[in-house]
Amino acid sequence: MRVTVCQLTNDAGALEEEWAALGEHVRSELSDFVLLPEMPFYRWLAASADPQPAGWIEAVHAHEAWCRRLHQLDALTVAASRPVTDGDHNYNEGFVWESKPGELTAVHRKRYLPKEDGFWEASWYSPGPGSFLPAGTAQARVGFLICSELWFSRHARDYGKQGVQLLLSPRATLASTTDKWIAGGRVAAVASGAYSLSSNFAGDAGGAGTWGGAGWIIEPEEGDVLGVTSNEVPFLTLEIELGLADAAKSTYPRYILD
Repeated sequence: MRVTVCQLTNDAGALEEEWAALGEHVRSELSDFVLLPEMPFYRWLAASADPQPAGWIEAVHAHEAWCRRLHQLDALTVAASRPVTDGDHNYNEGFVWESKPGELTAVHRKRYLPKEDGFWEASWYSPGPGSFLPAGTAQARVGFLICSELWFSRHARDYGKQGVQLLLSPRATLASTTDKWIAGGRVAAVASGAYSLSSNFAGDAGGAGTWGGAGWIIEPEEGDVLGVTSNEVPFLTLEIELGLADAAKSTYPRYILD
């Protein structure tokens, strides 16, 4: 199976060009599975501590429009998160889109929400219900740990027990924190016995600083980093063996009961 992670701009004006380049990469690399960053199709709303209902509605509509274009990547499966409104609550929802039958499926709503400078997520949307359940796709069994959820490693372990092969972490994190996020991805891979995949924003993050990029692919046995994106290489595609993730479940420390 060939998987792609990436780093994308959070500038709507530049996204069109990057989108075309990502599609060319996916086609040339014959990628099966593409992971995008956290809520990738609109400016980062949580930079402001003052939530604006009109901004949220615009973000929802922007993601709806871009999600109708996921087929342009020519991948079998695309995953990311998106803003959604359900009743009186807003959520950050992880989803997978599959080319056959060409439908998007909601999988998980982000549970753990920061509330600090540049990341006022708890002010903008509600925490999800706390259900960390896997989803089956045509390519693999997947589970979401969206950005901050990566630090709650018990969920990575639970995903491993549920047979997850790909642990998906779309994120929006800064360059100043990149090393610790990669460390978190390595721990999640070891805890779950699954490949840890993450994609992120890159470039100017406004008053918060600079987005960190560094989308990663981490293997499931020892947590070794197989590759990381950069400004020079913003898209990364590798061939992975899902059987390694299945086999890792029976090796240390995954076999230890709790």
